[in-house]
Amino acid sequence: MAKQALVLSYSGCSTCKKALAWLSKHGVKPAVRPIVEVPPTAEELTEWIPKSGRPIRKWLNTSGQSYRAIGKEKIDAAKDEQILRWLTQDGKLVKRPVVISGKRVLVGFDEAEYEKTFG
Repeated sequence: MAKQALVLSYSGCSTCKKALAWLSKHGVKPAVRPIVEVPPTAEELTEWIPKSGRPIRKWLNTSGQSYRAIGKEKIDAAKDEQILRWLTQDGKLVKRPVVISGKRVLVGFDEAEYEKTFG
């Protein structure tokens, strides 16, 4: 049976393209959801963040314009609830891609992690 994954991706993101190519090459059928048009909901993030094993701040795309627009100082001072709200309001603020498969949630593209999950 083909392995499946939900992939929150942005079409202009080179890391997303790399991750999708890797998944295809390894027989994983990605259901792609455009993260900018359909950002993760608060409910999804509340479930996914613990499964990712990453603190909420590691979900921020720190190299993007959305991050710079808010500003590092404001983000550093923000409580987790505020960061969660920002992540649900702006898909470009979320580090991508986000790959959900069963109990695993991967953020960004790390070939070793993908290998562990799908290899």
